[in-house]
Amino acid sequence: MTDHPTRLFDSDAAVRHVGEGLLARTLPRAEWTHEAHLVACAWIILERPDIVPERDLPEIIRRYNESVGGVNSDSEGYHETITQLSIRAVRAALARSEGQGLCERVNALLQAEEGRREWPLRFYSRDRLFSREARLGWVEPDLV
Repeated sequence: MTDHPTRLFDSDAAVRHVGEGLLARTLPRAEWTHEAHLVACAWIILERPDIVPERDLPEIIRRYNESVGGVNSDSEGYHETITQLSIRAVRAALARSEGQGLCERVNALLQAEEGRREWPLRFYSRDRLFSREARLGWVEPDLV
């Protein structure tokens, strides 16, 4: 994978902009980056107790994708295994940053091992992670 510089957030308002934009389907497509995926999940966990990420994020992401002209199919758009693995990773990283503010917590997540784009490939071969089966449903890691 190409190594991209991590885009950190400068304020709680910037974090909320991403999360609220995802839910309202008003976030510009260009802002729906790797970091935004993780930050939106963290914001939901921290500030939206009415949303259960494991249950609700799949449909939230699918609807958002469609609202910006994307397609959710067996080859593009929403990816179930990456989403569920990411929720677990976000929860673990947030547990290590209790007592800090929202922006500090999401930036700590983004700088943690779990925040790296290639982190899922520690547990999955590329073929398995990007398979049709992994996109459409949860598949167990094959490298652990």
